[in-house]
Order: sequence, then C-alpha cells, then structure tokens
Amino acid sequence: MLKLFKSVAILEGISYLLLFGLTMPLKYWADMGGPNKIVGYAHGILFIAYVVVAFLFWYDRKWSIKRLFILMAASLLPFATFYVDKKYLSGLQ
Repeated sequence: MLKLFKSVAILEGISYLLLFGLTMPLKYWADMGGPNKIVGYAHGILFIAYVVVAFLFWYDRKWSIKRLFILMAASLLPFATFYVDKKYLSGLQ
C-alpha cells in the first residue's frame, strides 16, 4: 500500500505542475488547448486516485484525523504531495 500511495502522490504532484505550469500557459498564451485537455484528464484521474488511495492508506495505518486532513489538503496545493512524501512517507515500511 505504501509503494502505491507514494507512486500516486508523486504522479499527482507532477501532473499538477504540468497542468498549471506548462499546459495552462500554452492554452491561454499560445492558443494550444490540446496539451491542456490531455494533461487535464490525466490530472483529474490522478487526483481522484490520490484521494482514494490516501484515504485507504490513512485507514490502514490508523492515523489521526489530523493526518488525514494533511493528506487531503496536499492534493490541493502545488508541491504539497512532494512534501507529504518527504515528511510522512519516508522511512515507513
């Protein structure tokens, strides 16, 4: 479960950065909507996967509600999934 959660968290973070750091500017500044649509769909799927896997991981670890809130909030903030990986997931077995 840990390996799955770490993978989904990193992929979701990368898709977030690609969406808002690369494809959104391409859509609005260069009138290229195609990449934004593809990355947007991928990010949406990864976001949902992150939320589901984060909840399952939290439940499996029997962590506090505070940690669940941190895991869920991380899906909404740029770079936060990388922070969660470093702070909460590194060193776990």
